[in-house]
Parts: sequence; structure tokens; C-alpha cells
Amino acid sequence: MSRIEEIFKNRSKKALLMPYTTGGYPTMHNCRHILDAFIKGGADMIEMGVPFSDPLADGPVVQASTQEALEQGVTPDDVLQLASEFSGRIPVVLMVYYNCVYAYGQDRFIEAAAKAGVDGLIVPDLPVDEGGEFIEACRSRGVDPILLVAPTSPDERIELIARSASGFIYCVSVAGVTGARTSLSDQLPDFLARVRARTKAPLAVGFGVSTPEHAAEVAKHADGVIIGSRLINLVSDAPDIDSACRAVQNLLSSVNKVLV
Repeated sequence: MSRIEEIFKNRSKKALLMPYTTGGYPTMHNCRHILDAFIKGGADMIEMGVPFSDPLADGPVVQASTQEALEQGVTPDDVLQLASEFSGRIPVVLMVYYNCVYAYGQDRFIEAAAKAGVDGLIVPDLPVDEGGEFIEACRSRGVDPILLVAPTSPDERIELIARSASGFIYCVSVAGVTGARTSLSDQLPDFLARVRARTKAPLAVGFGVSTPEHAAEVAKHADGVIIGSRLINLVSDAPDIDSACRAVQNLLSSVNKVLV
């Protein structure tokens, strides 16, 4: 059993809290403070994005943070370094586009991730039916390949994803890109029920979750709550890093209260 599977199995909460940030944003140094605020706010797992120039699954907020990180010269090795600094305290999952993995070298990247203590890898632009070698390479090194499923996924594709995934399945709450939204889709419960009927793996919901109310609703049907764009907004809107960390910690603490 992987560390991710174990934390889901042994959880005492309605759902795990899984905040996201772009690795190296707003700076490498200050990103460490943000990640620390995640833990202080009650995070059960951290998701961190590897900056990439063409992040197709990401909305404008994450794209802007990615561009800023790239302009500062943040590299995959820098994000792996951040992961290594925090993986001893909390499970860490990386979201990385396959171009980054390919340019780095697939086996070399997965090996480096495992060495950094990374528990799982999410590759949003790698279709499950083309990801066999990647999935096997992850498993051989003790890294969970985290696969995504969308509301538009037909049942047969959900079944294929369910057979291939480990750790948890990332359920995209809406068709589209990441970004804070004012409400969740009315179709989310039915979508999650379709996925749940085809797998025993934990389900985590992301894309659009931005308030404690959203988190409480997601927790009725899923095992994990992923919040990203709202947190990045709090950082970008803050006048300084101390204010950013307080805002992030306060939001996560409020979300954590509805999940306990």
C-alpha cells in the first residue's frame, strides 16, 4: 500500500484537504513559506505544479503564476527540490505536463521524483491509453500515477482509468480549465456516483473548488478536496508574503473545519 493509499484508508475526516500551488511561485524562497502555511492550515497532502509554458488544463490564475515562475527561471529540478524539503512532513503530489517529463527523460524524471519523496504524479495531457509505459515506470519506483477523469468521460473510459489508476483518481468537477468558481456543477454528485460505481480507489475533486461551502458539498460525495486557484489568488493579492501566508492558512483552516 502506498503512502497516499494509506492516508486515505486511515483518514478520520470526511475528506482530505489537498491544496495546490505552482512550484516556485511567487518565488522559490516564498513558495516554501506558502507550503508551510498549507501544512499549518491543516493540509493532508500537497499538490504542486511544475511550471510549463503551455499549461492547457490550467485557467488564467494558474497560468499567470506559472508564467511568473518561468520568468524567474524555475525549473523541474527546483520543484523537485521543494518536494524533497516537504515530503518528509506530508505526502506530495506533482502535476506535470508530459512535455516536461519527455524533455527531462521519462525514466530519469520518475526516478528523480521518487528520490525526492514524491508520492504521486499527475500528467493531465497524457491519455490513459497512451500512458502504459509511464504508469508502469511510476509503479516500479513506488510512485502513484494519478489519473484524471472528467464529467464528459464515457463509462468505458472511466473503467479504463479505474483499472490503471493508483493512489486516487482526480475527478475534474467541470469540463474546462482550472479556476475558482462561484458554484459547483449540479451534475457533480451523479458524475462522482458513475466513477464510484467503477472503482474502489479514493476520489478527489478539483477545478473550481474555492470556498468552505464548496468543500463541504464535495465532501458529501468524494474522499479529497483540491483547492488551487483561490489560494494562488490570495497570494497574488497580498501586499507581502506574511499577509499571503496568513490568508492562505486562514482559508485552509476554515475549509478544514467543515471536513473534520
